Order: sequence, then C-alpha cells, then structure tokens
Amino acid sequence: MGRTGEADALFAPGILAGRSAFITGGGSGIGYGIAECLAAAGASICVFSRNEERVSHAVERLAETYGVRTLPTVGDVREPEALRRAVGETRERFGSIDILVNNAAGNFYAPTADLSPNGWRAVVEIDLYGTFHACQAVYPVMAEQGFGRIVSISMTLHYRGWPLMAHATAAKAGVDALTRTLAIEWARDGINVNAVAPGPIPTGGVRKAFQAPPSDDVDMFGTRTGGGFADRFIPAGRLGQPHDIGRMVTYLCSPGGDWITGAIFVVDGGETLVSPRTIPAAKNR
Repeated sequence: MGRTGEADALFAPGILAGRSAFITGGGSGIGYGIAECLAAAGASICVFSRNEERVSHAVERLAETYGVRTLPTVGDVREPEALRRAVGETRERFGSIDILVNNAAGNFYAPTADLSPNGWRAVVEIDLYGTFHACQAVYPVMAEQGFGRIVSISMTLHYRGWPLMAHATAAKAGVDALTRTLAIEWARDGINVNAVAPGPIPTGGVRKAFQAPPSDDVDMFGTRTGGGFADRFIPAGRLGQPHDIGRMVTYLCSPGGDWITGAIFVVDGGETLVSPRTIPAAKNR
C-alpha cells in the first residue's frame, strides 16, 4: 500500500472498522496522509476541502486502495454553515461521525510590519476559526453518540517564536488553547480532544506557501542553509512524511487513545529540541 504499508503493520487490522472520520483539508499533503492511515485502519472517510477536483480525486483513491466508504464534500472552514451542511451529509451517509481531524490551514511568509489586515485575517480565520467552527459542527453528533475523537493539527513554530509567521503562530497557539479547553468541557460527553504538532514535512503545499520568502534570513525551514537540514537539525536524521502524522492521529483515535485528552503531541523527530531560533538581520532605521 505504498507509504502507508509501514503504518498498517502498527495497528490491528480493522481497528477503526465501523468508525467514520471527517477530515478538513484532507485532499493532499498531511491531510491526505492522515486520511490514508485512518482508511487503512478501516474507517470510512469524508474529506472536506475547497478544491472540488482534489477532493473527488482523493476519495476515489482512498476507496479504490482501501475499500472503505468515502464521501467528498466541498466548502470553506471559515463558513460555519458549509461545515454544518457537510457534517449533516456525512452523518446521513455513514450513520455517525466518530472522528474529526482539523487539518485545513493557510500560511505564507510575511514581515509582521507589512502584513496586511486581510492576510492576518485569512490565516487566523482558516487555522483557528476553522478549527472552532468544525468542532462546533460535530459536537451535537458526537455528544448524542456519547463518543468522539477530535484531533487538530497544530505546529511547532509558536513554541519558540518564529519571524515572518506572526499570523500562523498566533493562530496555532489558539488551536492549542482551544484543544485544552474543549478537552475539559466535552470530556463528560465522551469526546476526547487532542492535537498533533508536526515538525518539518516538505509537502507540496508547504513548499508553495514558503517559496521565495521576503527575507534572506529565513527559508522554508528557518535557516539560511537549505541543504542538509535534516542531518544538521533533526536528531532522527530525516524530514517528516505525512504518514508520520497519520500514525499519531490513528493511535489517538484507536482504543489506545481512550484515556488521552487535552494533550498536544509534538511529532518532529526531535527538531524542536535542537534547532536554533532564527533572528532576522537588523534593519536600518
């Protein structure tokens, strides 16, 4: 099964059979890697994204490869009604929504002094508001079932601060806070709420978002030396892959995650332990 073949061996066959997952931004990159791992474990998959062609292609591949039920839904996480409508379609098709993965995100490099109000708003609304809207949309379904697993995809850059990323780091810090709060508030409804913070994973979307940064002081991975980053700054010795995150999400949604809630798991090969902060060069004033 390609990349997820290794992940399959980690879990009992069909460990998520009978469960259904709603994944925002699941048509490519990390989101699709998560969808693959959940599908390989037997879960039915709904992918929610703005790109209709990408969503349709993704669910076709999942159904063909893993033999699970799938559903493409199209919409924007910034629009609560679109999410509620997609949640209703998913429940009607699968009978339940057991898993929510908040993966949809937006990002780009921008000096904070020059960041436009619209640029700030777009990233915060997709990353933070979108996570909130999706959680609110699935809550009635999960509460009625008395069971739910919510996993939000965070990041590691806000744990130390990162130049040119004020909008994204602020939004993801909010996602972490929301995760802890909902974990307490919704625990008695049988809903576990956790987050996973990926390290450097050079997906196509990441490369597009971080290409040609406006400062020579920061490249895609926060270092002037793009080559050999994994050897120099990741103790595990390699960059991450989408299935590395998919494995963690699958575990949290499996019976192994039954007593885990309110946690934020850093999955980065040890990068945050050793990678230095990047300080932009001073500007003449």
